[in-house]
Amino acid sequence: MVSKVEIYTKDYCPYCRRAKDLLSRKGVKYRECDITQDRQGQIEMQKRSGRKTVPQIFVDGKHIGDCDEIHALDAQGKLDAVLGIERKEQKMSSSDSLWDVIIVGSGPAGYTAAIYASRANLKTLLIAGVETGGQLMTTTDVENYPGFPQGIQGPEMMELFKKQAERFGTQIIPGDATEIRLKERPFRVRAGEVEYQARAIIVSTGASAKWLGLPSEQKYRGKGVSACATCDGFFFRNQVVAVMGGGDTAMEEALFLTKHASKVYVIHRRNKLRASKIMQDRASKNPKIEFVWDTVVDEVLGDGKAVTGLRLKNIKTGKSSELSCQGFFVAIGHKPNTDLFKGPLDMNEVGYLKTYKGTATNIPGVFAAGDVQDAVYRQAVTASGSGCMAAIDAERYLESQ
Repeated sequence: MVSKVEIYTKDYCPYCRRAKDLLSRKGVKYRECDITQDRQGQIEMQKRSGRKTVPQIFVDGKHIGDCDEIHALDAQGKLDAVLGIERKEQKMSSSDSLWDVIIVGSGPAGYTAAIYASRANLKTLLIAGVETGGQLMTTTDVENYPGFPQGIQGPEMMELFKKQAERFGTQIIPGDATEIRLKERPFRVRAGEVEYQARAIIVSTGASAKWLGLPSEQKYRGKGVSACATCDGFFFRNQVVAVMGGGDTAMEEALFLTKHASKVYVIHRRNKLRASKIMQDRASKNPKIEFVWDTVVDEVLGDGKAVTGLRLKNIKTGKSSELSCQGFFVAIGHKPNTDLFKGPLDMNEVGYLKTYKGTATNIPGVFAAGDVQDAVYRQAVTASGSGCMAAIDAERYLESQ
């Protein structure tokens, strides 16, 4: 018997979208409570789950977790039983179609590659990944992408990219690629229970947010610790929060949080920010933001139910101190999503894919674009440009065959 499923969500929350996509793919009907403007719903969610992050999912009244937790249950083969749906034994099937190009990953690079490949009359499949739309899905205002003089919301921009790719014939499927075989031709890519074949592959799996790696950080994730101010900032109205980081992402998080919090501390391990000049100026001029320099977070403090503060350490003096706050947002950079390609594809010491002569990897017919291979610029516009390059490189490669 199918269980009663409830999910609390919020506008522009990529994790909410991922969770709903997973439930929909399993054919599960759910009751959705959008708490963006629903104050009572916010209180209800926190009371039932004890958490300050979205989404939160309940099955038959029992809290089963957030987006990452239900995906982990699915990976372990346990989610179907939790949801009360019959798990059918599925055999690995192979798609009859041979694709000219399979693009692994969405975001500006993947969608742009799809637009160019499809317009070149290449039969194109895009495997979007569970983080559909990439990092821009957690970006509020995109002000530096040409063509949008008034700026645009990151999720809105990615929806436009997606529609444009579909307009030219790209087939887009949700979910992650879980296995890629590059030693045989055609190449083979597994997603879900289907194996697809391709004459060329473009890797655009992007990068994911880093965490500090503290046990206390994991203990209080969802209870005051977050990596997405856009998703969770509104839980901290009139409260004190802290942001760890010194780049554009950290400044954007801090500035967004000033809309809700009474005070925002920005903690940075150096005495100078890495953020762009305009973002530095905005942050320094905001009266709600205070900088804590030359400092790292040693431990997240809490009462077992919620964050109550941070234990800090000045890396120059070695002196420890405590900072009282109710929220902690981690914005210390990103790591490339390249685990799937370890072995066959060349990478640098931190995992970025190496490209040669444009976007080509060390395997002929396999190309890489966007943040998965760009450790320097990491901008939406450069990712989009490299997606264009990868599609053109793939087209020329296929012509040469």
